[in-house]
Amino acid sequence: MSATSASATSASTSVRPTTAPPSHDTSAEVLRPHAEHAFAAELSALAAQDDRPRPARWKLSPWAVATYLLGGTLPDGTVITPKYVGPRRIVEVAVTTLATDRALLLLGVPGTAKTWVSEHLAAAVSGDSTLLVQGTAGTPEEAIRYGWNYAQLLAHGPSRDALVPSPVMRAMAEGMTARVEELTRIPADVQDTLITILSEKTLPVPELGQEVQAVRGFNLIATANDRDRGVNDLSSALRRRFNTVVLPLPESADAEVDIVTRRVEQIGRSLDLPAAPDGIEEIRRVVTVFRELRDGITADGRTKVKSPSGTLSTAEAISVVTNGLALSTHFGDGVLRPGDVAAGILGAVVRDPAADKVIWQEYLETVVRERAGWTDFYRACREVSA
Repeated sequence: MSATSASATSASTSVRPTTAPPSHDTSAEVLRPHAEHAFAAELSALAAQDDRPRPARWKLSPWAVATYLLGGTLPDGTVITPKYVGPRRIVEVAVTTLATDRALLLLGVPGTAKTWVSEHLAAAVSGDSTLLVQGTAGTPEEAIRYGWNYAQLLAHGPSRDALVPSPVMRAMAEGMTARVEELTRIPADVQDTLITILSEKTLPVPELGQEVQAVRGFNLIATANDRDRGVNDLSSALRRRFNTVVLPLPESADAEVDIVTRRVEQIGRSLDLPAAPDGIEEIRRVVTVFRELRDGITADGRTKVKSPSGTLSTAEAISVVTNGLALSTHFGDGVLRPGDVAAGILGAVVRDPAADKVIWQEYLETVVRERAGWTDFYRACREVSA
């Protein structure tokens, strides 16, 4: 066996830390289970009926991964819930990219489910969505490459036992999918650490005179929001290593209402909030307000409005409705009403107290006030805006 092969083998057998099993089952207590746990039954059903070719070390075939994300009904009647509501071709291109040697970059405005999609892709492909690097302005190079256990390093010098693998190194050694969130938030010199990993599929460890070679099945999903251009732009060399897929905002109001409704139901269950059967009217109202302010024009196309500084994304609409549901549960009669969502909308719209407040007041008086059936909503918004 060559030194390089031995190095890779050693890495694959030593980088995953061992953790003692919990003394009792805490799965029911977890506030937000990882995708592979929350949807374990669906993944298991897909794997059992998936007879299509699978790339090396993939848990499912590309077709089954796409079905897991987009939803459908299996031959045995098992219903797979949609994780992403949007164009099918976008998901197919993303899944196909992961089956090649090109890394995947999910790009879009904030709140377009980039993180959600990356998590579910990793869960379906590798059965593990936790090999994650969270990008921030302070993300160090060690988060992508490796670090050291300094107690071991000082006591025994550089060795495999002293090396602390990053999630990316572990994914390379084990043939799994790594995730890098908010890539453009990471300093440019740290970003470029990925170039050798993605082009040569190796991670040198010069302190040991070794390298870790990626095994089949390894790939990487990165996310970035396109409003961060100019923060830490990707170098052309790094951008060429990615196949970029742009996640758009929901195409129609109905699609966005469907997304918000599904996610609010999921989050509500995890928080033990009761279902809000009459809440669809308020959900549609929140979505309508967000879309009109985001697009700069009312839904009927008759009135132009000014757009505030915030993104008013689908994710923010989900947050507004979830908070409103909690208000109606704990301080109301359990029915989602205009007063429950008004404060949340105000907080989402008015990010710049000077400019956005004027835009919001103008929208209330010229659009909301005149709209049939929106009187209670108008009054609630005026009350919290006072």
